[in-house]
Amino acid sequence: MTAVFVHGNPMTAAVWEGLLAAIGREDVVLLSPPGFGAPLPGGFDVSPDGYRDWLVGHLERFDGPVDLVGHDWGGAHVVRVAMDRPDLVRSWVSDALALYQPDYVWHDLAVTWQTPGAGERQVAGLADRPAWTARLTGRGMPRAVAERIVDGYDPSLAHAILALYRAAAQPVMARAGQGLERAALRPGLAVVATGDPVAGTLAQRRAAAARAGAQVAVLEGVGHWWPARYPVRTAQLLGRFWRSLDVVTTTVGAPAVRSRSVRAVPGGSSTARWRPPARSGRTPWPGRAPGSTRTPAVP
Repeated sequence: MTAVFVHGNPMTAAVWEGLLAAIGREDVVLLSPPGFGAPLPGGFDVSPDGYRDWLVGHLERFDGPVDLVGHDWGGAHVVRVAMDRPDLVRSWVSDALALYQPDYVWHDLAVTWQTPGAGERQVAGLADRPAWTARLTGRGMPRAVAERIVDGYDPSLAHAILALYRAAAQPVMARAGQGLERAALRPGLAVVATGDPVAGTLAQRRAAAARAGAQVAVLEGVGHWWPARYPVRTAQLLGRFWRSLDVVTTTVGAPAVRSRSVRAVPGGSSTARWRPPARSGRTPWPGRAPGSTRTPAVP
C-alpha cells in the first residue's frame, strides 16, 4: 500500500524528510504541487479545483487506493480528493479540514496575499532568502529544514501563492466544503495542532472532523510545522493510524501490497529516489502525546 505525501505553502518536499526517516514505510511517494517546489506549467489552473484535479491525475496512475497525507494546502487538496474521489484513497490525513467550514475566516497573511498590491509587495520578499528562512524559523520550523525549503523554491512560487489564495477567497472554500460529509466514506485522521494560528479555531477543526467522520489527533501546544518540528512523534501517530487500518484489511482478507521504493515526484513531472538525511535525531514532544479519539460520522 503506497503512502502519498502532499505539502503546502510556502514549502517543498523537504518538509517531510525527518518524518520519512522515522516512518518505516517501504513505499512512499512525495508530490509537490506545481509552483510549490516544482515548476508551474503554462496554463495550469492555479485554484483549489485545479490542484484537486492535479492530485487526482497522479493518484489515478497507482495500481490501487493509497494512504494520503497532506499538510497545510496539501491537507486541503487531500480533503478534496477524499470528498470527490474516495475510490482513489484507502485513508487520508489532513490538518486543514477547517478551511471547509462555512464560518472559516482566512488568516491575516492570506488576506494580504488576496489583496491586490499588498500581496505583490509581500511576495516580493521571497527574493530575500535569509529573511524567508528567518520567517519560517520564527514560526517554529527547524532551521536546517527551513534552509532546504527556501533553497528549493521554484521561481513560480510568488505567482502560485497569489493566484491560489485569490482563487480561494471565501465563499469558495465554504462552497467546496458543502460535500465534506462524503470524506467519511474513507477512514480519515484530522491532525489538530493547538498552537497553529492559521488552521482555524479549535471548534471549527473539531466540527469539520466530525462532519468528515474522521478520528482526531490533538497535538497540544504544537504549531503549524508539526511534521518537520516533531518527526519522530508524528511518525508514531501516523503508524498507529495505519496499523488500525491494517487490522481491518487483514480481517477482510485483502492484505496490502507493498513495493520497496521511496520516490519524490516534484509536481508529478519527474521521479527521483528519496534519500534520508544523514542524521535524524529524536525531538522531544511538548507535554504528553494525547491518543486519538474517534468522532462520529455524519450519516
